Amino acid sequence: MGGLVIVGAGECGVRAAFALREAGFDGPVTLIGDEPHLPYERPPLSKTFPTAPKHIAGEDAYAAARIDLVRGRRVSAIDRAKKRIAFAEGGDLAYERLLIATGSRASLFPGMEKARTLRTLSDAETTLGSLAPGKKLVIVGGGFIGLELAATARKLGADVTVIEAAPRLMARVVPTEIASVAEARHRAEGVAFILGTQVRTVTETSIMLADGHVIEADQVIAGVGALPNTELAAAAGLAIENGILVDGCFRTSDPDIFAAGDCCNFPYREARTRLESWRAAQDHGKHAARAILGGEDAYQRVPWFWSDQYDLTLQVAGLPDPAAASIRRDLGDGAFILFQLAPDGSLLSASGIGVENAVAKDIRLAEMMIEKGINPEPAKLADPTVNLKSLLRG
Repeated sequence: MGGLVIVGAGECGVRAAFALREAGFDGPVTLIGDEPHLPYERPPLSKTFPTAPKHIAGEDAYAAARIDLVRGRRVSAIDRAKKRIAFAEGGDLAYERLLIATGSRASLFPGMEKARTLRTLSDAETTLGSLAPGKKLVIVGGGFIGLELAATARKLGADVTVIEAAPRLMARVVPTEIASVAEARHRAEGVAFILGTQVRTVTETSIMLADGHVIEADQVIAGVGALPNTELAAAAGLAIENGILVDGCFRTSDPDIFAAGDCCNFPYREARTRLESWRAAQDHGKHAARAILGGEDAYQRVPWFWSDQYDLTLQVAGLPDPAAASIRRDLGDGAFILFQLAPDGSLLSASGIGVENAVAKDIRLAEMMIEKGINPEPAKLADPTVNLKSLLRG
């Protein structure tokens, strides 16, 4: 096999590059990123300040693995017939197999184009570096990133208002009971919320709500979701549908081109989904590397998410169904987990909240139960004296 080229030097692309070497591939591996920085992890950007990049791997690790890391260059086109990629800055590069791991970008609804976003190290340095006591920050979006930023901003002394179009926080991610705990904690820390309200227009320092009310601020940050970066794939004629369409091995409609991470739409449990997840990016990259080298096993890892807000940690395994009933398991000191069962009785999801790592062990066990298709007894899920390991074995 000839050279392997990876477009995108985020979590997914980096993990794929190293996984290729770990699997024994000895040919050329080129990893291309459009940022000048050494590849870094994005989750800490909204959670900590001062902003110090957490590198995915040290520079010497790339050299030791013979991974050609190309920084600060943007791939502008894919010539599938000639099997070459072109750079916006000029020049091109041949590939035998190509992995697209271009990730996603912040979504900006019409009227919100002037809002700042928090997706890159530069974004975090600009946004968090200007926060201080008395500064006013308005965040549009009550999801994980918006609430993590709100917590960080409050620690820095800024006045924070969060505006969310849905009637509650984190509506796409966690059940209502967990969102209510997080909201109460934010309110106790001084965060103001405007829920169930649409935004009409945004400037750099103000926001107009649908009813015409104007809120002034020193900064307005948009955290209303993300869009997959599919432009490169679409221009090359690859199939696109809410991401780059791939099969269970992350192959696109071109058998020599793969796509993984935030930018792809992949099959999961007889449906299609697209995830914006640090863990999924890691898992996708490793699985795609094996598939590039000939592996045919379909990807089946259970989605897993987490969020740190103050000293609270939220963890989710599986994909919660907003319409499904929940089984509550209380763990003490306010920590609890909500389990959901699929129609066939198998465990569908587990969502937990508690101080620091209070829910981590049980969420990990639930993740394993979901992966194995375990049908647990609801009463035993609810009983904290029943060790979940016994249900996993059963």
